[in-house]
Amino acid sequence: PQEEVGKMVSAFAQRRNYIVDRLNEISGVSCYKPVGAFYVFPNFSEYYGKAYQGKKITNSTDLADYFLDVAKVAVVPGVEFGADPFERLSYATSMEDIHEGIERIEEALKRLS
Repeated sequence: PQEEVGKMVSAFAQRRNYIVDRLNEISGVSCYKPVGAFYVFPNFSEYYGKAYQGKKITNSTDLADYFLDVAKVAVVPGVEFGADPFERLSYATSMEDIHEGIERIEEALKRLS
């Protein structure tokens, strides 16, 4: 039976569309809709050069550390994939967790100066 597979495909498409749309609504962030996989790869480089409490964000590793420390959201730095302007975010989780994570990221970005 393929009924459950269809439900899973639909759920992942809904999560993907939501996370891409929400990321693209955040000023300074751009994200293409992935064709496969369970993650997105948004560009956050507009925030490089900004700082929080004296600590400057200079690359994807700094930003990933910042998100973990301040937003309590884990992302994978794009430099690990040869693309430093980006962060990798998974959407292989509940819609509730995705919503909460994006809200936290958005609030954390507002704190940078």
